[in-house]
Amino acid sequence: MRRTRHLLAGLALTAGLLAGAAPATAADPAPTAAAPAYTWKNVRIDGGGFVPGIVFNRSEKDLVYARTDIGGAYRWNQATTSWTPLLDHIGWDDWGHTGVVGLATDSVDPDRVYAAVGTYTNDWDPGNGAVLRSADRGATWQRADLPFKLGGNMPGRGMGERLAIDPHRNNVLYLGTPSGNGLWRSTDSGATWAKVTSFTNPGNYQQDPTDTSGYNSDEQGIVWVTFDESTGTPGSATRTIYVGVGDKENAVYRSTDAGATWTRLAGQPTGHLAHKGVLDAENGYLYLAYSDTAGPYDGGKGKVWRYATATGAWTDISPVAEADTYHGFSGLTVDRQNPGTVMVSGYSSWYPDTQIFRSTDSGAHWTRAWDYTSYPNRSDRYTMDVSSAPWLTWGASPAPPEQTPKLGWMTEALEIDPFDSDRMMYGTGATIYGTTELTRWDTGTKFTIRPMAQGLEETAVLDLASPPSGAPLISALGDIGGFRHTDLTKVPSMMFTGPNFTSTTSVDFAETKPDTVVRAGHLDGGPRVAFSTDNGATWRPGQEPQGVTGGGTVAASADGTRFVWSPDGTGVHTGTGGAWTASTGIPAGATVESDRVDPLTFYGFSAGTFHASTDGGRTFTAKATGLPAEGNVRFKAVPGRKGDIWLAGGAPDAAYGLWHSTDGGATFTRTAGVEQADTIGFGKAAPGATYPTLYTSAKIGGVRGIFRSTDAGASWVRINDDAHRWGWTGGAITGDPRVYGRVYVSTNGRGIIYGDTAGTGGGDGGGTDPGTPAGACKVVYKVTNQWQGGFQADVTLSNTSTTAWTGWKLGWDYPAGQRIGQMWNAIPAQTGTAVTAGNAGWNGAVAPGGSTTFGFTGSWTGTNPVPAAFTLGGTPCSVG
Repeated sequence: MRRTRHLLAGLALTAGLLAGAAPATAADPAPTAAAPAYTWKNVRIDGGGFVPGIVFNRSEKDLVYARTDIGGAYRWNQATTSWTPLLDHIGWDDWGHTGVVGLATDSVDPDRVYAAVGTYTNDWDPGNGAVLRSADRGATWQRADLPFKLGGNMPGRGMGERLAIDPHRNNVLYLGTPSGNGLWRSTDSGATWAKVTSFTNPGNYQQDPTDTSGYNSDEQGIVWVTFDESTGTPGSATRTIYVGVGDKENAVYRSTDAGATWTRLAGQPTGHLAHKGVLDAENGYLYLAYSDTAGPYDGGKGKVWRYATATGAWTDISPVAEADTYHGFSGLTVDRQNPGTVMVSGYSSWYPDTQIFRSTDSGAHWTRAWDYTSYPNRSDRYTMDVSSAPWLTWGASPAPPEQTPKLGWMTEALEIDPFDSDRMMYGTGATIYGTTELTRWDTGTKFTIRPMAQGLEETAVLDLASPPSGAPLISALGDIGGFRHTDLTKVPSMMFTGPNFTSTTSVDFAETKPDTVVRAGHLDGGPRVAFSTDNGATWRPGQEPQGVTGGGTVAASADGTRFVWSPDGTGVHTGTGGAWTASTGIPAGATVESDRVDPLTFYGFSAGTFHASTDGGRTFTAKATGLPAEGNVRFKAVPGRKGDIWLAGGAPDAAYGLWHSTDGGATFTRTAGVEQADTIGFGKAAPGATYPTLYTSAKIGGVRGIFRSTDAGASWVRINDDAHRWGWTGGAITGDPRVYGRVYVSTNGRGIIYGDTAGTGGGDGGGTDPGTPAGACKVVYKVTNQWQGGFQADVTLSNTSTTAWTGWKLGWDYPAGQRIGQMWNAIPAQTGTAVTAGNAGWNGAVAPGGSTTFGFTGSWTGTNPVPAAFTLGGTPCSVG
């Protein structure tokens, strides 16, 4: 299990791929061609990254949010026990806003939620941070830009929460910021922000002051804000506020006049950083979890303190004497149903496992999630059930005292449900775990911990491959290696093992023998290349040439008899799966690919020059020049067409676009109309076409998006929309060679996205109106979630006739004036109270006895009754 967190966004974009941020309220101009209808989903992995924050609303049951370091924010859906992504609208120019450093849900008005966003405070992220605000639980957002950067993926990101709402006067919010920028406040519900000038300590702690990149040398700043709700009344600002600062000598400050003045809290402990500050107003205690470093990976010493707000008395309530600790403390929570119950995590206890402590008497006595019996044997209070995501075992078989799966690591987010003492959720470096049996801890009965991460997809995608046979998708991922997906809707049983790379950087298959697969990646000590002869189901490690330090890129010949590898740390090499021979004529660090027809032909690219080999990669010859010499460049050869190559990449201040060669790279022609392009991939040809469908993440017609072409690049249409942009999508893309219109899109923190088109009838926007069946139908309409002014519903439409449908259009009336918002798996229309939902194209065919389901969000005022009747083609359906 991994201690690292992938930094793809920052590292990949240092060449300046992105310009400044565009206002969130400005809509992208529409492409000139009509876009086909697409449905977008995640390839299921469930988790895959660090979850530094989980926030429960204090006034509404089951309203829960989670923040991630590079993958956006999510809202819990209790009806489906899954997470709904909330920031997929963030686009290319604002990719840094997928890193969430703070999150707050309003207990006065639960429809309101806020997110402080920004990924890096150094120059890896060219844009400033912002505070996003939503009045509909994250369905839509407005943005307030800040004059500085925020660091959702910076050191110390597990501390917090840095963003907080006054529990009595909810138009007032506070934001703790890094980099010497201090404490900020909004008095208009997050629309505008100003620095709190009376708060004069911006924090001085740096993880590593000598780091010239600015990553570890940035000042952590203000790390949490906590209100004492007992010192306020509804409508009036809360009088007492506590603030945590990244300063080991001055970690906690207090205001007793609603933020007008601030003082260092007297008598406080020194020498550590206060990761968390959680207040139990009922008993008058402020609890503080301390560590000697900022985390989330490190920390060797720590303490837990309790501050009595009425008397000013400090009590060391550490579960372990500091001399005996090897970790810091974080993950602090109070049971709001029983405030004397407190829990805290030893977040940086990597070996043999994380530790969680629990007290039912305000910290006077503690018990542990696990204890040693006689070393190395241990006794656990819990059992782990990872059957829903079995890869969380990492395929490991560790010796005691380690176990698999681990209880966790990097456990800085730990929360007890304020409405249910039995439910706890906590974040780790790879998932969210939780239990609904927590109080069994106190009775000595084992409770079960399970993943609670369905819908939360947080992997950084580095490469994708879709073979013509076998598994439809093989992925290369940051931090968790990669997967072979035989079913896109199911979590695979295991990541790649034998070896298990920390990150897989490149994957390829033999075009004419796709059971042969090769991958390369990072692994301390090697081996960093692996081979499979069963389509990626099992693997064997390969040998390494001298000097390899990382995965680089790797390519398999068309027939699988030879491989070319360009690893980090040494030059390009060729081999047959055993020993390697150094290639000549090509620079070290070149990107390599294979021709998809000729098994002896390989290609390479470096610094604006294209190279080709016709002897299996032994020797390369420089071919075309004048190609992009800056930025990231990716190229692919077309299946079934020898010497047919597409190359994408560049940088805004230099050559940038899409190029095509049909002569093995001797010459390239720039594709007209493509202003910028970063990826290229191929899928099944459109009906009636002979050339594979092209897919790219690009800027065409002034619009950034995911585009496809069914006529070899002569014309393009954008296939995503403004609600589905996923930040940075420049890592990889591929179509599916077996399903026309299906495309797999890489993201940096939102996992693998795949899209299916409605235009299966003939190219972009193709197909004809299949007509609408009449009657012989059944409808089940279910409101799955409802909040003040809004709701979410699912509709199941069943064909109870004896005739297959080729299309459908369902109608109903809303007697209370409800309005349809966003709809998925169907196309909505509404006139007054009358609503219709038509098939999306791909789901128009419904066999006798079959059914289809679609869902939507909507708004209501007054009441939200379920429609009494539904019609199909003008004929009533039965209602279930």
